Amino acid sequence: MTSRTLEALGLAQTPSLEPLSYPGRPLDHPALLRGDHLFPITPGADSVGEWCVEVAEGRSTALDTALAVLGEARMHERVPVLAIGSHAAPAQLRHKLRTSGLSGTVPLTTATLRGIRIGFSAHVSPAGYVAASPYVDPDAAPELIVTWLDAVQLKAVDDTEYPEYRRVILPERRFPVELASGATLDGVHLYVNARGVLAFPDGETPTPLLPQPEILTRLCAASPELAAQFGDSPEEFVRRARADAELRERGTLVLATSGWLLRQPEFDALPDARDIIHVA
Repeated sequence: MTSRTLEALGLAQTPSLEPLSYPGRPLDHPALLRGDHLFPITPGADSVGEWCVEVAEGRSTALDTALAVLGEARMHERVPVLAIGSHAAPAQLRHKLRTSGLSGTVPLTTATLRGIRIGFSAHVSPAGYVAASPYVDPDAAPELIVTWLDAVQLKAVDDTEYPEYRRVILPERRFPVELASGATLDGVHLYVNARGVLAFPDGETPTPLLPQPEILTRLCAASPELAAQFGDSPEEFVRRARADAELRERGTLVLATSGWLLRQPEFDALPDARDIIHVA
């Protein structure tokens, strides 16, 4: 029988523990994450809860049935949250939930998001990297992972994202989300940056997502102040950043004062989802 562990599938790299691997290796197909294991999900024409999950080799059942057997929240009790950055990497999600002492059972599905592209947040994160952040781009249509979180998992992930990010509900007409089945998914949540995105080097165009060593090298090459504070290599950058909260704050300030912070007013206008929804 084929091993379904993250390690065997080459998906065990955790960006929080290995910052230069950020955003990690994302999942590229629907699956049910159950701790250290992934179980493939086959999209169907019905609701996501009726999609088939392969619980053992040659044996499948409806996703909602599998969740009920496991004693976990079913799909209608979960919130669909688009994975931006490392949340698309199963190992990162496993690490966050395990660190919080929570269930590591999360359905993961693929979807196409229109009108938004992924770039960088204009801040230095506690993990030492410059994290991902969405920005508005009418021509964009990336394929992303949707994480389906129960109420307790959602609260735990919120705690890792706020205050640098806010969770919002995307307006369906402005930012439609289409599942692999072709169905439109409504009520999708997204973490957007509370201050804005990185617009390097011109201050006007959001920086597209790049490998972490590349963006850190480019930022330090363009800013003598960053290089002086964080060192002359990506490895030294993350080492110093992880160890010093005040240094991270100074680095974040440099990104803003260098003119590389770009607000996203369309996201700013959306209400905080924590204030308008309660998960059963």
